[in-house]
Amino acid sequence: MEKELFNPFFNFLHLFTSISKEEQELIASHLEFRRVNEGEILLAQGKIARELFFVVDGVLKITSTSEKGNDVVLFFLRRNQFCTILRSYTGNTQAAEGIAAACNSELIVISRAAFDKLNKAIPYFKSLLDGIMQQGLLDKIQTRNELTGEDASTRYKKFLVRNPDIALRVPLSDVASYLGITQQSLSRIRRNLK
Repeated sequence: MEKELFNPFFNFLHLFTSISKEEQELIASHLEFRRVNEGEILLAQGKIARELFFVVDGVLKITSTSEKGNDVVLFFLRRNQFCTILRSYTGNTQAAEGIAAACNSELIVISRAAFDKLNKAIPYFKSLLDGIMQQGLLDKIQTRNELTGEDASTRYKKFLVRNPDIALRVPLSDVASYLGITQQSLSRIRRNLK
């Protein structure tokens, strides 16, 4: 039963390469399945990232603290995306951002120690995950760039088109933070769209 929990992870990786049954079993022995609740902190800002998360279901958010001390949502990560603070995870340094569950979520977790063991045992594992995560990072940057310079209403409409699943699952306050507007402004925009 437990191995079945890892099927979404392997199904996703199979889109990029074939993985033998033996390698799957080895990888699975280093994975952890975890359910987290909305608001649960997975990595506090200033701590070292020691886990890599694969989102099976739900949404994670990467946050930072503004100069005024407010939490700001920088990115959302959803099903079939990896999430960590890469510089901290690979460099063993303090994370400039934090990670939290934006809604109840199911995750597959790879600890840094397990990642290192798998890299030694399966030569292509690191390059496979690196390539996937780099593409994910480029996608996040492109999404943010598409919103830059737009008025709040246009940013929200573009967000809805690109991320309807996220918009339906996360608190309105998180969407407002991500879009760089107040929750009151977002409520007004939503009323005007109806």
